[in-house]
Amino acid sequence: MSATLHASRARRPWRARAAFAGVLVAVLAVAGCGVTRGDDGGENRRLRMMIPNSPGGGYDQTGRAATRVMEDQDLTGRFEVSNVIGASGTVAMQRLVNEEGAEDLLMTMGLGVVGATYTNGSDARVSGATPIAQLIEEQEGLLVPADSPFETVDDLVAAWTADPGSVRIGGGSSPGGPDHLFPMQLADAVGVDPTQVNYIVYDGGGPLTTALLGSKIDVGTSGLAEFEGQIAEGSLRVLATSGEERLEGVDAPTLVESGIDLVFTNWRGVLAPPGISDEVREQHIALLEQMHATDAWQEALETNGWVDAFVTGDEFEEFLVEQDERVASTLTDLGLL
Repeated sequence: MSATLHASRARRPWRARAAFAGVLVAVLAVAGCGVTRGDDGGENRRLRMMIPNSPGGGYDQTGRAATRVMEDQDLTGRFEVSNVIGASGTVAMQRLVNEEGAEDLLMTMGLGVVGATYTNGSDARVSGATPIAQLIEEQEGLLVPADSPFETVDDLVAAWTADPGSVRIGGGSSPGGPDHLFPMQLADAVGVDPTQVNYIVYDGGGPLTTALLGSKIDVGTSGLAEFEGQIAEGSLRVLATSGEERLEGVDAPTLVESGIDLVFTNWRGVLAPPGISDEVREQHIALLEQMHATDAWQEALETNGWVDAFVTGDEFEEFLVEQDERVASTLTDLGLL
């Protein structure tokens, strides 16, 4: 795996603007399972949005921000939003595929769901659903507690290359998710064997924060939106961010500025079930295009530190197919498939 290779190609999962992100605890209401058709359109159109992680997580933040904008701007009727948890998004992905032909159902997802379907042995691939739109990209950050001996990325790299297993790295993603793939790509870029990375899985930003502050791990890898409070108060520091440009409001260099040839961003988008009509697919795309054009959505992007990465339809479909292939290749290289 060459970090330079991944960082140099357009529309790759490790590149900004096209980058190469169980138990069911919420059941979709029976009343919402009907098919939305024909004259039930515009502001009277009622839709469901399924979110493949718990409340407060990245998919939840994105999905609820999008539905709130569409409702508040009277672009459609009220959304029924349901969190479906299990196997890092695989349970929700299987539910989406099982509702083949359901024209009222959408689901937020991202790079983490792509990876989870492989590591959990699911046949419910994201490339088999109906692509609607990619919405955002989000940089990853390298987080350390305030009293960490790592003052810079160079300090981290020196310790990591000297003894890879001694550096405990935690992330809020299971194997195949963005918080896992990012340190594997980073290790490769700095000359550390990715198979030697001591990666510890945590169930989201809350447990990851506790682990960092409690010195259970040395470094955390994650998107930074969930850690804004700790960063602002100084209990957590950011060594570097993973995008092409510095994040506004974050006092930390990019990896490239630090001399590391790697750009990596997570992404999130929206799928519909397989088997819907072309007409309904275009209606869904048009709805998200309207949402994207609102000032309210642009404010949501700025508030959450998300990078606008809006693409729809066929272009998003090509991207999803590529994501499947590239994630599978990386996980194979790591011996996880």
